[in-house]
Amino acid sequence: MQVSFLDGLNDEQRAAVTLPAQPALILAGAGSGKTRVLTTRMAWLIQTGQVSPHGLLAVTFTNKAAREMLTRLSSLLPINTRGMWVGTFHGLCNRLLRAHATEARLPSLFQILDSQDQLGLVKRVMKSIGLDEERYPPRQMQYFINRNKEEGRRPAEADSSDQMEHDVYLAYEVQCQRDGVVDFAELLLRSVELLRSNDLIRDHYRNRFKHVLVDEFQDTNRLQYAWMKLLVAPDSAVFAVGDDDQSIYGFRGAEVANMRLFQKDYGLKDIIRLEQNYRSLGNILDAANALIRHNQGRMGKNLWTQAGAGEPLLVFEADSDGDEARFMVEQAQSLRGEGVAFSDMAVLYRSNAQSRIMEHALFRSGVPYRVYGGQRFFERMEIKHALAYLRLAANQADDGAFLRVVNFPPRGIGAKSLEHLQERARTAGGSLYDASSHVTLPGKAGVGLRAFLSCIDRLSEAAISGAALQDLVLSVLDMSGLVDHYRQEREGAERVENLEELVTAAAQFTHETELADLPAFLSHASLEAGEHEAAAEADALQLMTVHSAKGLEFHTVFVCGLEEGLFPHENAMSEEDGLEEERRLMYVAVTRARQRLYLTRAGQRMLHGQIRYGLRSRFVDEIPATLCRWLSATAPRMRDGQHREVSGLEMWGKVPTRPTEHVSSMPFGIGQQVRHERFGLGMVMKWEGSGQDARIQVNFRDVGVKWLALSFAKLMPA
Repeated sequence: MQVSFLDGLNDEQRAAVTLPAQPALILAGAGSGKTRVLTTRMAWLIQTGQVSPHGLLAVTFTNKAAREMLTRLSSLLPINTRGMWVGTFHGLCNRLLRAHATEARLPSLFQILDSQDQLGLVKRVMKSIGLDEERYPPRQMQYFINRNKEEGRRPAEADSSDQMEHDVYLAYEVQCQRDGVVDFAELLLRSVELLRSNDLIRDHYRNRFKHVLVDEFQDTNRLQYAWMKLLVAPDSAVFAVGDDDQSIYGFRGAEVANMRLFQKDYGLKDIIRLEQNYRSLGNILDAANALIRHNQGRMGKNLWTQAGAGEPLLVFEADSDGDEARFMVEQAQSLRGEGVAFSDMAVLYRSNAQSRIMEHALFRSGVPYRVYGGQRFFERMEIKHALAYLRLAANQADDGAFLRVVNFPPRGIGAKSLEHLQERARTAGGSLYDASSHVTLPGKAGVGLRAFLSCIDRLSEAAISGAALQDLVLSVLDMSGLVDHYRQEREGAERVENLEELVTAAAQFTHETELADLPAFLSHASLEAGEHEAAAEADALQLMTVHSAKGLEFHTVFVCGLEEGLFPHENAMSEEDGLEEERRLMYVAVTRARQRLYLTRAGQRMLHGQIRYGLRSRFVDEIPATLCRWLSATAPRMRDGQHREVSGLEMWGKVPTRPTEHVSSMPFGIGQQVRHERFGLGMVMKWEGSGQDARIQVNFRDVGVKWLALSFAKLMPA
């Protein structure tokens, strides 16, 4: 039967849409029209009478994607989509449990805990069993519970050798059951258990949903895959759409191996590949293909377009991160003058902390910008906490700053203690700091308050004595406990990077400003934070992490910070499949661009208040030089007509011109290539000390920057 809405599809899309009722895997490349294929498949099944609208189940990864799918379906067919089972895993599990609450051992009006509510419940449970929060941080316990649930494990099977973690998990489950609440991970786990244990319910849904469609299949985790298999009868058709090259959520438990597992479990011999791209020009796609080809075990595809090659990728190697940011601002302004809207340009970075230097350049130039999927640097929670300590160092009477951090990180100073302090302050007509200095709180609250006041006193003394601004910030990070606190969180590494970037912000402010004292820096931070972010409809440059950019596209994309240790991130180097996931992340970044793509890096970058000299990212070197135009002075030579060949200082980028301390006996020069038995090839960056105390800093190609004791390092000239 010929259906009119099939006419605009290419051959592969049409083949996918009109597949017979059987399990199928669609490998959909970036920009290949996968959403169109999914919705057209649904419309075709309904239009041809193979299934009713309520006999379909479609799983997406965001509510936005689910809404878009239903909207498109309504435009294709004159049907009422209300009541269709189209939604996220969590949304559909919630619907299932609402319909069968009794069988799932839940109250009919059970409530769902968000992340903060869940953390509060974990804290109450820990307090009820007398567990010390300093030894067992509540966020770490929350992560432990969620990780085990996502792996399908209840307390008795939890993955831990610490009995206390098992006890907290069990007590938490008992309390949730008593309160009639579930967390997000519980929605999925309880649904899987319901379908496994109740044959009638499982068979009901298997008979109802003869066609199951799953979007973004590469991002499914183990439990989601199990849920899908329970819902799909042996004679049902599951239509899985995904791209193993865009699997970038391993840190959230996503299993890219589920695509191979699906192929094996359902005996799939043929995979339909959607390779024609409708987004990007040819050179961008060729770069993406060349890059991702370095990953092993791919299912394999090659993106192409009929839109022409377009211009080369533009590669810029700046002397410093400040120069890199200014270059991007100038290019954006130039493009705006050519008629490209700021809102159709995006600056992508690997880590949130990288946004600060770009925000600073945009602030100074007056270019409107928006931080997509996040907050501006000086508005981030951890930065506000650190600034509150600095505000108290400058003015101990700042009650707002006092209340923000007196019990953060937690020191056992509860609401009752704070009420007592506030009452004493009101009675005395003074500040909370003054009241705290003349009151003795009992127990843990008293110990915590004394430690806090001591911290503020030491910071104030440092500020009064004229300590350098960046040293003050370092003191805050050291004495406040903020860094240690966030290191214990599941995803706290990003917050730690932001705090370390605050040191850089202070150092940069000192360099750029004549009056670089603490009050001036605090005013500067307030002004940058107080700049109202552009309204959603305004024309503003987009700033975002690469993870946030997934699913988006822009006329022009700047991928910045392309240095070893930054992108790919140094934390990924020690993880299994870490480097390959970083490369997939770079692949996602490249394929966000429609017409113009910039790749930028800095020869030197200020990190944690110190200048670091970085290597050019291997990802730049994995893109054929024939696809690139170099805008900076140093352009690489060619090897085999394709990849760059670089050697000596050119390979390693800009190098420092002088050592930290002159050492006449140092056997290696700055910029010299050396080899280490364990770490491999590297370049000497700096040295310090002499004799037995001599240390050398080497930037190794594979493992990043390391300080080594020269007498033990056994370095050899490369």
